Amino acid sequence: LVSDAGTPTISDPGYRLVRAAAEAGIEVVAVPGPSAVLALLSVSGLPTDRFAFEGFPPSRVSARKALLEDLRGQGLTAVFYESPRRVAAFLREVAELLGDPPVAVGRELTKMHEEVLRGSASAVATRLEEKEPRGEFVVAVHVAEEAEALVGDALLQAVRQLRDQGLAAREITARLRPRGAHRRDVYAALRALDGDADPQSSPDEDEPGPAD
Repeated sequence: LVSDAGTPTISDPGYRLVRAAAEAGIEVVAVPGPSAVLALLSVSGLPTDRFAFEGFPPSRVSARKALLEDLRGQGLTAVFYESPRRVAAFLREVAELLGDPPVAVGRELTKMHEEVLRGSASAVATRLEEKEPRGEFVVAVHVAEEAEALVGDALLQAVRQLRDQGLAAREITARLRPRGAHRRDVYAALRALDGDADPQSSPDEDEPGPAD
């Protein structure tokens, strides 16, 4: 069983042939070839002590978002395959649901036009949106542990980065909530950045937004 792209049977129906051969008493051995998953992990710059291969994300939006929400707080690097026409939109969902985590996106790995993009999910999505993506993509996302909640200077820096991207207060709160940032603390950080004399004061009671 050979493949002209990637490793056979990895997110591939070739496992049926392997299973049938094994059931028929035929010895099956592996001749290792290029694997986009392991290739990207090795050059991603993301933690690899724990990782999970999730294959292609579900095509339905609700199922895709449920998968990402299930990963929240697990403290691992999740790896996905994705099509060129959906990769930027998928990264936008990652940014929204997982607090704009660090990612590495590999294109055409082990081939002539190999490319690896690193940065936050939203930043890499922006780069991919600048021109039509082409080729085969694999995406690695580092999902922080719940214990890595944003507080103090780290929260202030995260709020500053999102505000500089033009996001409104409610959008910033939604982005940072998966990382353990409370709405009240996000608003306090925004006031501190704006030079408010009392950054600890409460947000306006009539200001709608996600609950803590």
